[in-house]
Amino acid sequence: MRNKRLIIALLAAVTFGLIAAVSVKQYLLTAQTFNRTNDVVVAKVAIPVGSRIIAEQLTVAQFPADVTPEGAISKIDDTLIDRVVITPIAVREPLTEPKLAPVGSLGGLASVIPEGYRAMTVKVDDVVGVSGFIMPGTLVDIVVVIQPPKGTANEEMISKIVLQNIKVLASGQNIDKPKNDRDVERSVRAVTLQVTPEQAEKLALASSEGKLQLVMRNSVDQADEQTSGANKKSLLLGERAMLVPDPGANANPTAPKAAPSSARRIAPRPAVRETTTTPGVKVTQPAPPPRPTVEVIKGAKKETVDFP
Repeated sequence: MRNKRLIIALLAAVTFGLIAAVSVKQYLLTAQTFNRTNDVVVAKVAIPVGSRIIAEQLTVAQFPADVTPEGAISKIDDTLIDRVVITPIAVREPLTEPKLAPVGSLGGLASVIPEGYRAMTVKVDDVVGVSGFIMPGTLVDIVVVIQPPKGTANEEMISKIVLQNIKVLASGQNIDKPKNDRDVERSVRAVTLQVTPEQAEKLALASSEGKLQLVMRNSVDQADEQTSGANKKSLLLGERAMLVPDPGANANPTAPKAAPSSARRIAPRPAVRETTTTPGVKVTQPAPPPRPTVEVIKGAKKETVDFP
């Protein structure tokens, strides 16, 4: 009996020991995985778009393995030096392949033009350039005011949106966004736009035959808007008042403006009647107010009694 109890105790001790050993091993593996880090190249200083990378701008930092950015570069070598940056890189920001131009690319504006696109510069003034707020990375629509060709149904001057959702690559000679609003160059006389070859042809004709106007749009709003254009006739038809949306709100610009809830209501005027005092002369007097009445039921009879 004693040997049986001893064997059971030994088996229980071995079982609990194995469970404890497996638990400790699993914990150590989890802790080792959590503490595992990777070498990631980060920027020591801000690197502007279009510039070439030099070794003095870079350093290596440790990133946890589970938060290491995809495509991160792990070491500073000859394949990284002289690469061109196609997006601004902030201080302590990791360098990844999507932020760099292919090996051998030239620096400057040419490095930020996507494949299949072209860069085209148009002249602007303080009004056309939206008072200097057109900066690299801004999205704009292009409106042209032009005289329709002869022989068309309407030969009046017309304004029409000819290009939509066009990205601004450069403002003047600056291909990077200013650090703050004080650095905005108000005297810019040209902007460089990212267009396809077909859009470049339209833009060249529009700038030659008519007057261009840039219209800034929200970078989130990239929807296509089809309009019929505006001429003198449609201009004089007027426009309905619309609600002003909150900044960043998704409002429907075609919805009519709702009447305010506190609108003053005008009571209806009482009816009037005409009376004649002298021949040929009519005097208008207000009708007397209705007399109060009460309904009286007497047995099976019902009658209405007027009060004076």
